[in-house]
Amino acid sequence: MTAEPSPVPTTGPVPADERPQLRLIPVRTPQPPLEDDRTPLRLVRLGVAVPRPPHRPGPRPRIDRAMPDEGVEFGPTWSTRADLPDPRETGRRLITLTLEALAGRRPLTQLQPLTSLGVYTALTGGRRPAWCAQGTAPVIVGRVQVCEPVDGVAEISAVARRAGRAHAVAARLEGVDGRWRCTALQVG
Repeated sequence: MTAEPSPVPTTGPVPADERPQLRLIPVRTPQPPLEDDRTPLRLVRLGVAVPRPPHRPGPRPRIDRAMPDEGVEFGPTWSTRADLPDPRETGRRLITLTLEALAGRRPLTQLQPLTSLGVYTALTGGRRPAWCAQGTAPVIVGRVQVCEPVDGVAEISAVARRAGRAHAVAARLEGVDGRWRCTALQVG
Protein backbone atom coordinates (compact mmCIF):
# COMPACT_ATOMS: atom_id res chain seq x y z
CA MET A 1 0.00 0.00 0.00
CA THR A 2 1.52 3.21 -1.09
CA ALA A 3 0.38 6.50 0.29
CA GLU A 4 -0.42 9.07 -2.27
CA PRO A 5 0.90 12.51 -1.56
CA SER A 6 -1.73 14.98 -0.52
CA PRO A 7 -2.33 17.66 -3.08
CA VAL A 8 -0.65 20.97 -2.27
CA PRO A 9 -3.10 23.81 -2.34
CA THR A 10 -2.16 26.23 -5.06
CA THR A 11 -2.60 29.89 -4.50
CA GLY A 12 -3.79 31.76 -7.47
CA PRO A 13 -4.88 35.30 -8.00
CA VAL A 14 -7.56 36.43 -5.57
CA PRO A 15 -10.54 38.02 -7.25
CA ALA A 16 -10.84 41.80 -6.72
CA ASP A 17 -14.12 41.55 -4.86
CA GLU A 18 -12.62 39.26 -2.15
CA ARG A 19 -9.56 41.49 -1.36
CA PRO A 20 -9.79 43.70 1.77
CA GLN A 21 -10.34 47.34 1.00
CA LEU A 22 -7.52 49.74 1.96
CA ARG A 23 -8.36 52.97 3.74
CA LEU A 24 -6.28 56.09 4.24
CA ILE A 25 -6.36 57.32 7.84
CA PRO A 26 -4.82 60.77 8.42
CA VAL A 27 -2.70 60.93 11.59
CA ARG A 28 -1.66 64.23 13.17
CA THR A 29 2.09 64.61 13.59
CA PRO A 30 3.30 65.94 16.95
CA GLN A 31 4.77 69.23 15.74
CA PRO A 32 4.56 72.63 17.38
CA PRO A 33 2.29 75.18 15.75
CA LEU A 34 3.90 77.64 13.40
CA GLU A 35 2.85 80.65 15.46
CA ASP A 36 2.77 80.14 19.21
CA ASP A 37 1.22 82.89 21.34
CA ARG A 38 2.65 81.44 24.53
CA THR A 39 5.87 82.73 26.11
CA PRO A 40 9.02 81.63 24.31
CA LEU A 41 11.15 78.85 25.72
CA ARG A 42 14.31 80.21 27.32
CA LEU A 43 17.29 77.95 26.68
CA VAL A 44 19.80 79.93 28.74
CA ARG A 45 19.65 81.55 32.13
CA LEU A 46 19.95 85.30 32.37
CA GLY A 47 23.34 86.47 33.57
CA VAL A 48 25.02 83.11 32.95
CA ALA A 49 27.51 82.84 30.11
CA VAL A 50 26.66 80.28 27.46
CA PRO A 51 29.30 77.52 27.43
CA ARG A 52 31.03 77.19 24.09
CA PRO A 53 31.78 73.72 22.77
CA PRO A 54 35.49 73.02 22.52
CA HIS A 55 36.94 73.62 19.09
CA ARG A 56 38.48 70.31 18.02
CA PRO A 57 39.31 70.27 14.33
CA GLY A 58 42.34 68.07 14.94
CA PRO A 59 45.53 68.03 12.98
CA ARG A 60 45.62 66.78 9.44
CA PRO A 61 47.66 63.74 8.40
CA ARG A 62 51.19 64.48 7.29
CA ILE A 63 51.69 64.62 3.54
CA ASP A 64 55.07 63.16 2.60
CA ARG A 65 55.14 64.65 -0.85
CA ALA A 66 52.82 66.93 -2.76
CA MET A 67 51.11 65.53 -5.81
CA PRO A 68 51.91 67.54 -8.95
CA ASP A 69 48.24 68.05 -9.85
CA GLU A 70 47.11 68.80 -6.27
CA GLY A 71 48.08 71.77 -4.18
CA VAL A 72 49.87 71.49 -0.86
CA GLU A 73 47.42 71.33 2.02
CA PHE A 74 47.98 73.88 4.76
CA GLY A 75 47.24 73.42 8.43
CA PRO A 76 48.56 71.46 11.40
CA THR A 77 49.82 67.92 10.84
CA TRP A 78 50.39 64.93 13.12
CA SER A 79 53.97 64.30 14.17
CA THR A 80 55.58 60.95 14.82
CA ARG A 81 57.57 60.25 17.98
CA ALA A 82 60.85 60.58 16.05
CA ASP A 83 59.96 64.19 15.17
CA LEU A 84 59.15 65.21 18.76
CA PRO A 85 61.29 66.24 21.75
CA ASP A 86 61.40 64.39 25.08
CA PRO A 87 57.85 64.37 26.55
CA ARG A 88 59.17 64.31 30.13
CA GLU A 89 60.78 67.76 29.81
CA THR A 90 57.80 69.20 27.97
CA GLY A 91 55.44 67.71 30.58
CA ARG A 92 57.43 69.19 33.47
CA ARG A 93 57.43 72.59 31.78
CA LEU A 94 53.69 72.40 31.06
CA ILE A 95 52.76 71.38 34.61
CA THR A 96 54.99 74.01 36.20
CA LEU A 97 53.72 76.81 33.96
CA THR A 98 50.09 75.75 34.48
CA LEU A 99 50.35 75.65 38.28
CA GLU A 100 52.17 78.98 38.39
CA ALA A 101 49.51 80.54 36.13
CA LEU A 102 46.70 79.12 38.28
CA ALA A 103 48.46 80.53 41.36
CA GLY A 104 48.51 83.97 39.71
CA ARG A 105 52.28 84.19 39.42
CA ARG A 106 52.36 84.27 35.62
CA PRO A 107 49.84 85.25 32.93
CA LEU A 108 47.64 82.51 31.47
CA THR A 109 48.48 83.70 27.95
CA GLN A 110 51.87 82.01 28.29
CA LEU A 111 50.05 78.64 28.19
CA GLN A 112 48.35 79.32 24.86
CA PRO A 113 51.13 77.95 22.59
CA LEU A 114 51.38 74.79 24.72
CA THR A 115 47.67 73.90 24.86
CA SER A 116 44.80 73.24 22.49
CA LEU A 117 42.01 75.78 22.22
CA GLY A 118 39.67 73.72 24.41
CA VAL A 119 42.19 73.38 27.25
CA TYR A 120 43.13 77.06 27.06
CA THR A 121 39.46 78.09 27.13
CA ALA A 122 38.86 75.87 30.17
CA LEU A 123 41.87 77.36 31.97
CA THR A 124 40.87 80.96 31.30
CA GLY A 125 37.17 80.54 32.02
CA GLY A 126 37.24 77.94 34.74
CA ARG A 127 37.69 78.12 38.45
CA ARG A 128 41.11 77.82 39.99
CA PRO A 129 41.72 75.12 42.57
CA ALA A 130 41.78 76.62 46.04
CA TRP A 131 45.17 75.12 46.83
CA CYS A 132 46.65 76.92 43.79
CA ALA A 133 45.06 80.30 44.41
CA GLN A 134 45.64 80.51 48.17
CA GLY A 135 48.91 80.87 50.01
CA THR A 136 52.37 81.98 49.04
CA ALA A 137 54.32 78.72 49.38
CA PRO A 138 56.11 77.64 46.20
CA VAL A 139 54.75 74.78 44.10
CA ILE A 140 57.18 71.86 43.78
CA VAL A 141 56.59 69.43 40.93
CA GLY A 142 57.80 65.88 41.57
CA ARG A 143 59.01 63.32 39.04
CA VAL A 144 57.00 63.29 35.81
CA GLN A 145 55.73 59.87 34.73
CA VAL A 146 55.29 59.30 30.98
CA CYS A 147 53.21 56.70 29.13
CA GLU A 148 53.11 56.63 25.32
CA PRO A 149 50.04 54.58 24.28
CA VAL A 150 50.44 55.26 20.54
CA ASP A 151 52.96 56.95 18.27
CA GLY A 152 52.81 60.73 18.70
CA VAL A 153 50.77 60.68 21.94
CA ALA A 154 52.10 60.91 25.50
CA GLU A 155 50.16 60.82 28.75
CA ILE A 156 51.98 62.42 31.66
CA SER A 157 51.34 62.60 35.37
CA ALA A 158 53.10 64.14 38.34
CA VAL A 159 52.60 65.00 41.99
CA ALA A 160 52.70 68.68 42.90
CA ARG A 161 53.44 69.65 46.50
CA ARG A 162 52.57 72.92 48.17
CA ALA A 163 52.64 73.71 51.87
CA GLY A 164 53.06 70.05 52.83
CA ARG A 165 50.09 68.79 50.77
CA ALA A 166 50.28 66.64 47.64
CA HIS A 167 48.07 67.06 44.56
CA ALA A 168 47.92 65.00 41.36
CA VAL A 169 48.27 66.56 37.91
CA ALA A 170 47.77 64.65 34.64
CA ALA A 171 47.82 65.70 30.98
CA ARG A 172 47.62 64.25 27.49
CA LEU A 173 50.13 65.53 24.95
CA GLU A 174 49.74 65.06 21.21
CA GLY A 175 52.45 65.71 18.66
CA VAL A 176 51.45 68.48 16.25
CA ASP A 177 53.84 70.16 13.80
CA GLY A 178 56.94 68.78 15.51
CA ARG A 179 56.06 69.84 19.07
CA TRP A 180 53.90 68.61 21.92
CA ARG A 181 50.49 70.20 22.49
CA CYS A 182 48.33 69.55 25.58
CA THR A 183 44.85 68.36 24.58
CA ALA A 184 43.59 67.32 28.04
CA LEU A 185 44.56 68.52 31.51
CA GLN A 186 43.42 67.43 34.98
CA VAL A 187 44.54 69.25 38.12
CA GLY A 188 43.50 67.49 41.33
